[in-house]
Amino acid sequence: MNATRKFANTAPILLLAGTLAAVGCAGGPLTTREKGAGIGALGGAAAGGLIGSAVGHPAAGAAIGGGLGLGTGALLGDQLQGQENQNTRQDEQIRRNNTELERQRQELERVRRQQEEY
Repeated sequence: MNATRKFANTAPILLLAGTLAAVGCAGGPLTTREKGAGIGALGGAAAGGLIGSAVGHPAAGAAIGGGLGLGTGALLGDQLQGQENQNTRQDEQIRRNNTELERQRQELERVRRQQEEY
């Protein structure tokens, strides 16, 4: 009986971990938002399970902690992904500016050579 109760207490944690693993393997690399959500869910479930076991309800604690961790991790991951996207756009603009500067330098050099010929 004790083994059945122990499995019932850890079943939600195992289900959450299995679901996250399956979703993570579903295709393509994980985005920063997805990584944050996964880490938050696992961390929240672990912390919730520990707190829940202290009060006699580890499964409920893990489920609540996992949900809160998922939401928090997704929000933080979304913020980080937004910053990454902004950095990518800025890097692309810098590359375009550098290309234009190089083109203008070459044009200036060409004009100087033409003036020297006359």
